Amino acid sequence: MMITADYHMHSSFSGDSDAPMEQMIRQAVSAGLRRICFTEHQDFDYPPCPDTPAGFWTTDTDACRRKYLELRDRYRDQIRVLFGIELGLQPHLSARNAEYVRSYDFDFVIASSHICHRQDPYYAGFFAGRSGEEAYREYFVSILENIEAFTDYDVYGHLDYVVRYGPDQDNGYAYETYADLLDAILERLMQKGKGLEINTGGLRAGLRQPNPCAAILKRYRALGGSIVTVGSDAHKPEQIAWDFDRAAQLLRDCGFSYYTTFENRNPTYHKL
Repeated sequence: MMITADYHMHSSFSGDSDAPMEQMIRQAVSAGLRRICFTEHQDFDYPPCPDTPAGFWTTDTDACRRKYLELRDRYRDQIRVLFGIELGLQPHLSARNAEYVRSYDFDFVIASSHICHRQDPYYAGFFAGRSGEEAYREYFVSILENIEAFTDYDVYGHLDYVVRYGPDQDNGYAYETYADLLDAILERLMQKGKGLEINTGGLRAGLRQPNPCAAILKRYRALGGSIVTVGSDAHKPEQIAWDFDRAAQLLRDCGFSYYTTFENRNPTYHKL
């Protein structure tokens, strides 16, 4: 395995996972990983949904950190375990998110767009009454709004996450259709010193490519982008390091000779 660090995973501290943190660590050791970073969900002010109770998308960070410290020390001779967060961005939450990040000693912060203008693309209602292109464009516009409003993160996660839930998923989806918005996003991320995540959860969800797609990664590299982390978005032990060999080849094809990890919010580069 060329990639030995999984930098996007969830445990039972996230509402959509039942996996004990220790079970995830044991599987990562078995998979031959050298380091992992837990990035539990923290989506403040998630809009009410019929199938998710209030607080479902928030994490008890204090309890999570206590368990993390216990297990980090227990497994320190087998694997390096890091403490991160997947922070859901919405412009009106910028002050709250900034205060939250300052309150903890995170090693790594993923910025994610799970909510677009008070709607979750996971639900079909986000796409109702309009074309997939119109919906995808609104999502990318919301990312630009988030980038302008908030800066305390390390990488933007699964940049084209919206295509996982479109009526046709990524069939017919192409970077060129959205190049005006995507180039603006990539340029602003680089101006602010932020990186991208390649998230193999999209492959597990049935997409032809991970999130973001190869064309976005290639464009990011061509523009001078240099920070790229790799995450499986695992919510179960068996999902850890999902399709990492494919991710490594894709990164090489896109012009990268390394991938990135973070500790104490500082990047380290690893050869592929």
